[in-house]
Amino acid sequence: MSFLSQTGVADLISTYGYWAVAGVVAAESMGLPVPGEATLIAAAIVAGTTQALDIWLVVAAATAGAIIGDNIGFYLGREIGFRLMVRFASYVHLTEARIKLGQYLFLRYGGFVVFFGRFVAVLRVLAAFLAGVNCMDWTRFLLFNAMGGFVWAATYGFGAWYLGKKISRLAGPAAITLAVVAAIVIIGGFVFLRRHEARLQQEAEAALPGPLRRVRRARS
Repeated sequence: MSFLSQTGVADLISTYGYWAVAGVVAAESMGLPVPGEATLIAAAIVAGTTQALDIWLVVAAATAGAIIGDNIGFYLGREIGFRLMVRFASYVHLTEARIKLGQYLFLRYGGFVVFFGRFVAVLRVLAAFLAGVNCMDWTRFLLFNAMGGFVWAATYGFGAWYLGKKISRLAGPAAITLAVVAAIVIIGGFVFLRRHEARLQQEAEAALPGPLRRVRRARS
């Protein structure tokens, strides 16, 4: 649940402009339940319909917020994330084998998770933290993080700006379509992992033998 209503987002944009976009996007990227994507889209619509904001600066603000917020999330994950995960794993039925599986998958596909996670609501909040937990190389994280943040901000920002006043009429069908596509992808990934979990856990154990420990660096 978000702390901000649609009215609250509109008030923030009208009062603080680009700072509101950067701040809310950064807060969401750090893991807080605030509507970063909705704020970007709302600001882009304002830019396209009233010219009160410049769309290039809206996209720049969202990109900066995404990069800054994700790097704070990455730092928190690197410094305290692994300890918290191990300490509370039993409460969420997270076994040692599954923690290793997560480490292994992030070692292989971490860059793709960081980049494409920007477009998925849950991963947009968690990807940077998980990158830190799994000790992904920071320079590689920053590369994928910056690319993902810019592509995400430009896609949604310029898309909403271009549609302008028509966006309100298209938002419902577009949102439903995106939700269906995201659900299919997530469910497909879940089914794949469930079917192949045992094999993947064996691969993870072979790649990360011995007792559970922090991986030193995730390069992918």
